[in-house]
Amino acid sequence: MSDLHLYNTYTRNIEKFESIQPNYVGMYVCGPTVYGPPHIGHVRGPIVFDVLRRYMMHLGYRVRYVRNITDVGHLVGDVDEGEDKLAVQARKEQVEPMEIAQSYTLAYNDAMRFMNVIPPAIEPRASGHIIEQIEMISEIIQNGFAYEVNGSVYFDVLHFNKSYDYGKLSGRILEDLMAGAGNESRELEGQEEKRNANDFALWKKASPEHLMQWSSPWGKGYPGWHIECSAMSKKYLGEVFDIHGGGMDLLFPHHTGEIAQSTACSGNNPAKYWVHHNMITINGQKMAKSLNNGIKVLELFSGEHPLLEQAYSPMTLRFFILQAHYRGTLDFSNEALKASEKGLQRLFNAAKLVHQLAVSDKNDFDIAEIENEIYNSLNDDLNTPQAIAQLFEAARIVNIIHDKKGTINAENLAKLQQIFQVVFSEILGILEESSESHDAWNGVMKLVLDIRQQAKTDKNFALSDSIRKNLEALGFEIKDGKEGSIWNKN
Repeated sequence: MSDLHLYNTYTRNIEKFESIQPNYVGMYVCGPTVYGPPHIGHVRGPIVFDVLRRYMMHLGYRVRYVRNITDVGHLVGDVDEGEDKLAVQARKEQVEPMEIAQSYTLAYNDAMRFMNVIPPAIEPRASGHIIEQIEMISEIIQNGFAYEVNGSVYFDVLHFNKSYDYGKLSGRILEDLMAGAGNESRELEGQEEKRNANDFALWKKASPEHLMQWSSPWGKGYPGWHIECSAMSKKYLGEVFDIHGGGMDLLFPHHTGEIAQSTACSGNNPAKYWVHHNMITINGQKMAKSLNNGIKVLELFSGEHPLLEQAYSPMTLRFFILQAHYRGTLDFSNEALKASEKGLQRLFNAAKLVHQLAVSDKNDFDIAEIENEIYNSLNDDLNTPQAIAQLFEAARIVNIIHDKKGTINAENLAKLQQIFQVVFSEILGILEESSESHDAWNGVMKLVLDIRQQAKTDKNFALSDSIRKNLEALGFEIKDGKEGSIWNKN
């Protein structure tokens, strides 16, 4: 159906995408652990996979996009001992854990909506699929890849590795992992129940005070973090599906554990293509609580954070993220966001002007070449920076034609308009912030420019110049032409 190629983390190769079923794509992306408000580290993955989904839909695929909500089983420190992240936050806020989950799920989905991320086709919660997780754990035990100790169930990594390569996805060698997990660390982490320190929990016995617990064949307890995604992806996409997405920070142990669990049940890697995006850094540093450099999404939109000089719009953030290739590190800074804001405004201006251009019998531009370069870029492992570079070239042509320094015929103008409508708006998903606001500004600016035009007609040039200067001081650019005046927001 297409020439789309994606980097498969599992094989470490760029491979041509071929769906398992014709014209259909099953995609599972790891969603948030909802124990706090969304921060900018949460937004790169959803935007990247939203563009991938949009592009596949554009290519004619029917896409079933599943993104989970982790509301149980994710322990502090991503280990098998300690407290659940939601339970810790619930105690701080003195509410029930499910209140925490509901509150921050709504906050996360609000942030996604602001950034024009299409909602998932299915958004399963871990707490709503305990039965499926218990069934899968039972199957893994029956197949000999897990064992029960004192009401807890652990995955037997050593036994699994005899038949399969446990560390293939992450590139980690099990012997090296074992060497780094000696008896001392096992004792410190309270992992004496395990046969091997690298074994991980499928089910944990709950202490009486544990807030979230369910009945199981092994007693009262709760599921491990990794088993939820294996169970839910299998339920909604089948034993083997097309794409599993997530951040590179999930390679180990989360996605490594997922592959091991699913393979222990069916003998198959659950996903044909494993696609991972890189992390966001802030001013060259990793986001960390100790550095106090985490920025919540709503703080970015309001500008209320010590590291921010101003507020930035949701579309500026989306555009900023897509200006870097998804597999590269993206460094977040005021300077970078300001540059993105300025560049985005250039494209918005061109997207508006392209519908005002005059058609000529003569033609100076081959728009098909730009169109081909855009699709070549997207097919090359979703290279959005290269596609955006071609959008800027299209914007340059729009301005040349508008300034009467070049001509374009009807066929090429239609292609130019199509680029902004389809590529800019539909595939990259970048829209004007508010159509109502935009319509209001159009009405206000038309009124102001009509007053200015009447002043010029009345030869009241002082008033005409004053209106222009005041508009420019507010960030509006006025261009006068034979057909009248037009405006752009700088």
